[in-house]
Amino acid sequence: MADDAFDFRPGAQVPLSGSAGQTAATFALASAAYRDSPVEAILDANSEWHQSKVSPGQKWASIFKPNLGEAFARAVQLRMLGGGRGALIQSFGTEPQVVVEHCLAANRIRKERDSWLTAVMVLTGLIFLPGLLLWLLVFQIRRSVAKAEDKRAGVLATTILIGVGGLAVLFLLKMPFSGFWAWYARAAIVAPVLGWVWAKQICERTARDLRERWSSLLAGGGIGAKIPEAVPGSPGETAAERLRQGLARLSAEQQSNSVFYAGPKGILGMGTRWGTWQLAEDLVSADSSKEIHPFRSWDVIRSIHDQLRMLERGPLNTGGFPAPSIKHWVVTPINENAGSVSRPGGTDVDAYQVKTHKIQEICNKQQFGSGDRHYLGVQWTLWDGQLIITMLITVTVLHETLRIEVTGHALGPVHSLFTSGPAAKTKTVPKTVRFWETKTQKLPLVDADEVVRLAVRAPFTWYPPILDHLGGKLTLPEPFGLRHAWAAKPWRHRFMADDALRAATPVLRVVHAAAIRVLNDNGVDTTKFAGRSSALSGAVQEVSPRKADLYDA
Repeated sequence: MADDAFDFRPGAQVPLSGSAGQTAATFALASAAYRDSPVEAILDANSEWHQSKVSPGQKWASIFKPNLGEAFARAVQLRMLGGGRGALIQSFGTEPQVVVEHCLAANRIRKERDSWLTAVMVLTGLIFLPGLLLWLLVFQIRRSVAKAEDKRAGVLATTILIGVGGLAVLFLLKMPFSGFWAWYARAAIVAPVLGWVWAKQICERTARDLRERWSSLLAGGGIGAKIPEAVPGSPGETAAERLRQGLARLSAEQQSNSVFYAGPKGILGMGTRWGTWQLAEDLVSADSSKEIHPFRSWDVIRSIHDQLRMLERGPLNTGGFPAPSIKHWVVTPINENAGSVSRPGGTDVDAYQVKTHKIQEICNKQQFGSGDRHYLGVQWTLWDGQLIITMLITVTVLHETLRIEVTGHALGPVHSLFTSGPAAKTKTVPKTVRFWETKTQKLPLVDADEVVRLAVRAPFTWYPPILDHLGGKLTLPEPFGLRHAWAAKPWRHRFMADDALRAATPVLRVVHAAAIRVLNDNGVDTTKFAGRSSALSGAVQEVSPRKADLYDA
């Protein structure tokens, strides 16, 4: 349960670019909740290690299939706030609470639309059920035929709809019976059509609202997420209180100092290890007549930590490094194909934070064999959250050998799927007179089939598992974190790659200088350490990214 220190304040928490600098990635991911693209589009964003899946529904019920926004918003809400949810991976470079809030807001907008559509279905469909079922059967046949690869399928589908419409008109004019049932039969044919017209206006209005929010987020987030259901109005509102606590727990877990190493996948949330540099030499006394002063790994780490704070300063006023985030991490090893993770617990953990005394104990004692390991991390969030550069430092002492290891991790931008804006729906048709020329014709945001799909789904939204069973759903990759699940490689972007490579040299030199200072203060002969440091300092200038987590053995 989240601690009071991480309590949730209602309303969209907009990240400040001056402090966090992570608005672009956050709003790009949040925009997926408002999209009306086919749900299969998200499969294009799958990476080598993390893959979403679209679970198919019933073949005969394709009309219940969700679009990308509906499936994404529901999947993220359940995974991030659902009861009994598993541990989440931190989303470095984003504010996951903002993304979840927009998913809640999108679901709320659709819920209001579905309430109106349900009323339309009752008034013009349920009361005239035979006619509704007939029209739904026609649309389902047309939908199935239109999916065929044959180019003539579209013409055949339209012909079927026109043919049934003609038969309906003929049935209205020459009714085979009279009296009450004759008028009811006429109404059963006409009422669903009138309901469709009414429903189309409702769907168009909502579609415009969702698209405005989609484009606004990609433009900078002008429209905030409204989630009044997360603000308890009285002590008895348990649902609102659970939602409030869920958002607070999400924010607390985002600040956790515990991460997971998944073999070739690297550290989840930080990306794979692209470079590693190791300085390992024997601890020999500088004065043969004296022994070295006793010290521990934590003493070296603490000195490195203090010196890393000076990275943003330099002798020249040339910009240089922005202020990095410097943090002690507890790294837990997990299986490469692990389907879930479990965070450390017990008295040594408070609000997902491993306490300092436990971190110090891990740093000094857990250097060989099983168990968690300690790393000191310096992290930059760049390109509005699109690039995460993390340099991790660990110090180990085995027998008389001191080893200082620096590793580089990089997490690239979110997939371009999430940064694409809404495109106007158009089609190219030949001109009436000059038939050899073409013109672009603007189409409505919601076509006939989409109106039917939304209207049919609406009455079932009160119990979403029915829709999941009939139409399918989106399954998120596990262990799940919003940021790393859809991250691309940074090496395809020249400037991003340069930033990652350039950070290695100054960090490595600061780490070595701080460590050698501690060794000198404790009477250690640093001649070999200085020589090895100089060699590494030269080698790092020729650095190039590689798959350091894949051992060729």
